[in-house]
Amino acid sequence: MDSYDDTELALMKFGVGQPVPRMEDPTLLRGQGRYTDDINLAGQAYAVMVRSRIAHGLLKGIDTAAARAMPGVLAIYTHADLDAAGFGPLKCPMNIPQRDGSPMKTPPRPSLATGKVRFVGEAVACVVAETAVQAKDAAEAVELDIEELPAVTTPAEGLKPGAPQIHDDAPGNLALDFHYGDAEAVKKAFAEAAHVTRLDIISNRIVVNPMEPRSAIGSYDSKTERWTLNVGCQGVMGLRGGLARDVLKVPADKVRVLTGNVGGSFGMKSQVYPEYGPLLLAAKLLGRPVKWTDERSESFLSDHHGRDHQRVAELALDKNGRFLAVRLSGTGNAGAYIYPPMPATTNAVKNIIDVYATPAMEVNSKVVFTNTTPIGAYRGAGRPEGNYYMERLIDTAAREMGIDKVELRRRNHIAPTQMPYKAPSAMNYDSGEFTTVLDKALVAADWQGFDKRKAESRARGKLRGRGIGSYLEVTGPPAKEYGGVRFEADGTITMLSGTLDYGQGHATPFAQVLGGKLGIPVTRFRLLQGDSDQLKVGGGTGGSKSALVASQAFLEAGDKVIEQGKQIAAHVLEASAVDIEFLRGRFVIAGTDRGIGILELADKLRAGLKLPADVPQSLDVSHISDNPPFSFPNGCHIAEVEIDRDTGVIEVVRYSMVNDFGTIINPMLTAGQAHGGVMQGIGQALMERTVYDPQGQPVAGSYMDYALPRAADAPDMSVQNHSVPCKTNLLGVKGCGEAGCAGALPSVMNAVVDALSEFGVTHIDMPVTPEKVWRALNGA
Repeated sequence: MDSYDDTELALMKFGVGQPVPRMEDPTLLRGQGRYTDDINLAGQAYAVMVRSRIAHGLLKGIDTAAARAMPGVLAIYTHADLDAAGFGPLKCPMNIPQRDGSPMKTPPRPSLATGKVRFVGEAVACVVAETAVQAKDAAEAVELDIEELPAVTTPAEGLKPGAPQIHDDAPGNLALDFHYGDAEAVKKAFAEAAHVTRLDIISNRIVVNPMEPRSAIGSYDSKTERWTLNVGCQGVMGLRGGLARDVLKVPADKVRVLTGNVGGSFGMKSQVYPEYGPLLLAAKLLGRPVKWTDERSESFLSDHHGRDHQRVAELALDKNGRFLAVRLSGTGNAGAYIYPPMPATTNAVKNIIDVYATPAMEVNSKVVFTNTTPIGAYRGAGRPEGNYYMERLIDTAAREMGIDKVELRRRNHIAPTQMPYKAPSAMNYDSGEFTTVLDKALVAADWQGFDKRKAESRARGKLRGRGIGSYLEVTGPPAKEYGGVRFEADGTITMLSGTLDYGQGHATPFAQVLGGKLGIPVTRFRLLQGDSDQLKVGGGTGGSKSALVASQAFLEAGDKVIEQGKQIAAHVLEASAVDIEFLRGRFVIAGTDRGIGILELADKLRAGLKLPADVPQSLDVSHISDNPPFSFPNGCHIAEVEIDRDTGVIEVVRYSMVNDFGTIINPMLTAGQAHGGVMQGIGQALMERTVYDPQGQPVAGSYMDYALPRAADAPDMSVQNHSVPCKTNLLGVKGCGEAGCAGALPSVMNAVVDALSEFGVTHIDMPVTPEKVWRALNGA
């Protein structure tokens, strides 16, 4: 009989669906987390990057003489050193076909600039010294000879004839001319429509701003000829592959990536960054580890930014308000280099349909190079924007056609009887009860009581508005995932996963899934994700897919543990394997009370239990799962805002949401994910914006200039679940990581426009700052 203490016995009930507190929180709250900058290796040196202060220019020379003579300086590396060592540039692994079928333009990005600089903050040289302060002093002494060229900061400028050419192999600065959809069917639908709604709409550029700045330590073992990179990332296997393939040009087994705690990423830390190559080269040439940690001011320049799209969104409706077609046209700002996931293109296609039956769609997007920080993934990466565009179109169409905005949504919902529903995006929706979700959200928001609240606000000199934000997201694409199970000598079980927790809290829900399968308390489990040497594959974390892919992998791995255990238990219990059953953590002989607990069996194996050669020798499992296809989390958020008529200040005063995340492993954690996503959506909607001057200099480059939402900006949030299990994976999980943003952008912005509508405002772009509102209220 397995021996559990009272706490473990109490936690036996905490399987899938229970609000189990995150197991890592006590460690993190005591300040005992181990982030990259907390790691210090014996003999390490320190690196600081020399960055361009010019957005666009010819790099004619790098004078390092004065810097090299400064105290403590060990080396200064430039592109020539990387080139001499055989290091390669960073490459975009995506290749989306152009409208004409030709490949998109993906010019490689050098780790250290050569020939040209293309944005303020681009790394040009790497200074290594005995201390971080010495390295910083020397970096400031490096002199760059740059012949400044005209810069472009917006796609519109970049596409103009005669605009400064940023990359020679991307004429006209066009990275991708993207088209998706049946253009003729869409054209016909618009021609026959009784009404067409059209909006010019912007998704503003934001700085990601995770709590933990980027940091890395490069090491090299000359005996084994292996590189090790300690770094915060979103998946060690993907990062290892990119480093080995593109930068180091060595077999993947020559590279080890180690990741401990990660203080946020939201998509931004998923890629190989330019700093990693110089660190690894320095470690090899100096024979000692080299550490680099970003400062926040550098992060504003060198971390990938998010969003930055301009769209013309159009919706065609018949005389009864039925949707006939939707069309998006516009541009996406790539920044100076291309990085996946190209949110201006494929994710817009997948998400623009939202929860509505729309027979035809078309997406046209020109992705343009500019002299700005490259754009990368940011929480949702095109998914929230797709829902935002559709929900703003619906509110506008309802006003223009004189149809109630709730009724217009109900009228166009995809019905449960239409499942599986093949959208014109080629996505196959497997499940969803969208009208029910909307109706529950209306009740949660006290929709009927709004007029009273609006009158109370007016009595206090405030405008009040309400907005609906329905959403449907498409999770990240399927890929193989790792689900390893290892029974340890101390009685714990190690779960190995190729996903990576950068704040979500994977350890607890994964333990709930596997613990429920094996009948073992969640406290016995440990999670290992951040060591590429101990994993076989791994898709990392992104696209709201970790719970669904990891649960599938661990359920399948659990089945293998049980099957192996039955064969081993049969030998121990002197029975036939076909007579062994597994019940609540015990292997028992069917029809008897004779059995052995799974952990007791693991103890016997560790003690040297002798087994026949044809019987598995261990309970350990190393399993690679063929991951399930897409899932479709969805929901409805309703926001209410108050606006001060004198100052234009906006406050989100009520927020209600009903989400369909499928089977919920841990409702406490899904609520937390929703809270965080909503606040990031509120930040983008009301205050966050990255601004460049005409010379390509960032104007909002610190927290003195860039507004992030604070605790005082957070409304009380009502979170309810309406769970319709997904049919595309074993557990029925749909994902939840990006849903908060997807619901917040449209609900908050629809509420703002609703509040301003009595002043004739029919649309306003994000971020809705007090100045912008004041101008709208005063007719400017």
